[in-house]
Amino acid sequence: MKEKVVLAYSGGLDTSVAVHWLSEAKGYDVIALSLDVGQADTDFGAIKERALQAGAVEVVVKDAKEEMAEEYVLPSLLANALYEGKYPLVSALSRPLIVSHLISTAKEFSASAVAHGCTGKGNDQVRFEVGALGLDPYIDVIAPVREWNMTREDSIRYAKEHNLAITASKDRIYSIDENLWGRAIECGILEDPWSEPPVDVFSYTANDGTRLETEVVIAFEEGVPKSVNGREMSLVDLINELNVLAGSCGFGRIDMVESRRVGIKSREVYECPAALALILAHQDLEALTLERDLLHEKLRLEPRFADLVYDGLWFSPLREALSAFMTSTQKYVTGEVKMRFGPGPVGKVTGRRSEVGLYDYNLATYDEADSFNHEDAKGFVRIFGLGIATWAKRQTVPKGK
Repeated sequence: MKEKVVLAYSGGLDTSVAVHWLSEAKGYDVIALSLDVGQADTDFGAIKERALQAGAVEVVVKDAKEEMAEEYVLPSLLANALYEGKYPLVSALSRPLIVSHLISTAKEFSASAVAHGCTGKGNDQVRFEVGALGLDPYIDVIAPVREWNMTREDSIRYAKEHNLAITASKDRIYSIDENLWGRAIECGILEDPWSEPPVDVFSYTANDGTRLETEVVIAFEEGVPKSVNGREMSLVDLINELNVLAGSCGFGRIDMVESRRVGIKSREVYECPAALALILAHQDLEALTLERDLLHEKLRLEPRFADLVYDGLWFSPLREALSAFMTSTQKYVTGEVKMRFGPGPVGKVTGRRSEVGLYDYNLATYDEADSFNHEDAKGFVRIFGLGIATWAKRQTVPKGK
């Protein structure tokens, strides 16, 4: 009886070849697992047929959009997670979700191993394998692309020789990974960090001139976005709505040189209109509603959260502890944020309000409504500066010298 392996199957070149290779070269019964995490215009029926044609004994297709939004995107949003201050972790957030289903599907089919289609120099191999170890440290993880040592051209040739139904060709320039939180575009001319991304790489932000500018109001309850322009909707629908509203104005592009976990610098291009808009709005509302020390400590920990997710450590005790902290800070992050997008890449907050906001007009104003007791400031400043004054007197500016 053959051993079974569950393969994270995208329907692309590498995973289609991997189905056949795992079956023929390694002797496994291959269960292909495909998840809908918000990829646009994806025919999962065709993907299922492609996997079966390549040699899979079973194909499992699951709709994981709600799970992606609620259990992975939302904790990241509450942490305002931006890797290196720019990247909202598009691919990094879908990988632990896929891993969790790989492990559960392996248990369901009594499989001894799971597999992925990642290369040996990317981040995703780390995310898949470290994530799998965090959920099941005893399961085998197979990385066919690392083992077979084939170039892209070799893989295309292999697919043709074995009559595999693939959509890839030498003319397909870009590699695109997409989910509801955004799109990641690589390869081709984008591998030259001096070259401007051509317009044909963009989808969400491909402005045809019909929408130059738009204004939206996003409402949050305890940190969770609930409505856009007064219309309540699920988190999945809200993200999709903002991808259209903000993206169609041209907002949401990221072009950066990124530090991969394996030590390589890579040029990355992303489209994340909803992700960037929601993080910007959420940050602004927190500035209004969080007490100063709590806000500052949260700001200090947010980059650490982003690093952990980027590095594939979603299923780590520190990430879980940081998420618990982030969630605890959201009790009073309730209110509305007004934003304006366009024309072009411009997106900014133009207003914010909250019934529990800490802004007090009577304390902040300099006009006649001012209720601040200015006499109190003299003693406060003197005591606040006492330490620095003592240091100066004793060590740097002794009296009489």
